[in-house]
Amino acid sequence: MSDPVSACNGAPDVHDPRVAACIDRYWRRNVRLTAGLLALWALAGLGCGVLFADALNRVRLGGFPLGFWFAQQGSILVFVVLILVYALVLNRLDARHRRELAALRGAAAGGDRG
Repeated sequence: MSDPVSACNGAPDVHDPRVAACIDRYWRRNVRLTAGLLALWALAGLGCGVLFADALNRVRLGGFPLGFWFAQQGSILVFVVLILVYALVLNRLDARHRRELAALRGAAAGGDRG
């Protein structure tokens, strides 16, 4: 049985177990991506800028110790790159999710006709 509001506006029927599984997969992937990128940012910001600063300070970048550079600019640049990566990967994830929902909607429409 289809939700009349969903049928009217073209939204997927969230009561369909296949649609619910598709939505769950989407959010699991989204959370996994977010957690991974946050871990990388923590590694760059906290790890390279604070925890490993002494070891990194042996290397110089533009006349400054690398640990200092990471603490001042590196973590910000890594953050900007991670935002770009998140946007690009999430656009692909969203497109994939829309295709999966469209395929489910098409399968449901084909099943209604037969």
